[in-house]
Amino acid sequence: MDSPLRILHVVVNMNRGGAETLIMNLYRHIDRSKVQFDFLTCKPGAFDKEIMEMGGVVHRIPYVTDVGHFKYTRLLGDFFKLNPYHIVHSHMDKMSGAVLKNAKKYGVPVRLAHSHNTESEGNSIIRLYKWWNGMNIGRSATKFIACSTDAAEWLFHRKAAKAQIVKNGIVPSQFTYSNETRTRIRGELGLAEHSFVIGHVGRFAKQKNHEFLIELFSEYEQLNKDAALVMLGDGPMRNEMESKAKELGLVRKAKFLGVRQDVEEVMQAFDVFVFPSRHEGLPVTLIEAQGSGLTCIISDAITKEVDLGLGLIDFLPLHDQRIWLNRLVQSQKDINKRGKNHEAFINKGYDITKTAAEIESMYLSFIGESG
Repeated sequence: MDSPLRILHVVVNMNRGGAETLIMNLYRHIDRSKVQFDFLTCKPGAFDKEIMEMGGVVHRIPYVTDVGHFKYTRLLGDFFKLNPYHIVHSHMDKMSGAVLKNAKKYGVPVRLAHSHNTESEGNSIIRLYKWWNGMNIGRSATKFIACSTDAAEWLFHRKAAKAQIVKNGIVPSQFTYSNETRTRIRGELGLAEHSFVIGHVGRFAKQKNHEFLIELFSEYEQLNKDAALVMLGDGPMRNEMESKAKELGLVRKAKFLGVRQDVEEVMQAFDVFVFPSRHEGLPVTLIEAQGSGLTCIISDAITKEVDLGLGLIDFLPLHDQRIWLNRLVQSQKDINKRGKNHEAFINKGYDITKTAAEIESMYLSFIGESG
């Protein structure tokens, strides 16, 4: 093969979300002399510059919410008509139905649907529209991929058994706990060494349940005045959550750091990781948190597959905040137990080098397929 096989990844944008972080981890570790990634996006993203530096192309069309169903569908068709890719890998959950339907119509032979979630976002009308588009996945995709069995069952239904589970791999060495890093980051963030720091990484959207997190912290802070809450991420509900923290008198205790490029370092400053999501596929951030040796107190709505067997995950129900509060109090005893967990990631298949090799082999196996 004289030139690398070019894969088109379809996403809304390449910001620092879970699916996008996985794609970039794969991109950095795949053999780019054999396989190259291009992207069809709808909005600018934080990773765009790095993508182009690695040889990728970032295409852009407006998203359906900006131009409406008919124009969005026409723009997808125009794109595939003018850009003849052999493989399209869509990460749009139920909207992958619209993407892959048009890819099939214009002759793309290999069409991958990748599920990263277990529920759609949006109001009832938006969810109904996404469900309608999702009906096209079964008849338009030639390959089904998911981050977990729950994610496969949600998006692919009767075809879930055919789905290939691709682990959300990370670079374990990047998350190894370091006292030096912990001290430096705490200094930068204005956190005292004796502070008990509750950490969270996630997009500010209904799915992530920040309202529960902030209310929980408000209760815990009454018991431990040395506590702090540090949240990484951005999203449509960030302003609302900042206002809520202000209303509860937490302006000095709750820190909203926005999108960071050094998540692996900021995690070193945490003492416990709290993740009360209403639904998830298999979040990369929980793999990263376990890599940092953090006790993770998480919603029982999240798949049990996220537990690497290190004794760091506690699944709790969302209906009773008191259970979470009691577990936070107990977690103060866990802060001196952090260590290296590299072997567990390798054994469980969450080392990115293994995931990248698996994906590369899969892509190369499609050469010659005519759909």
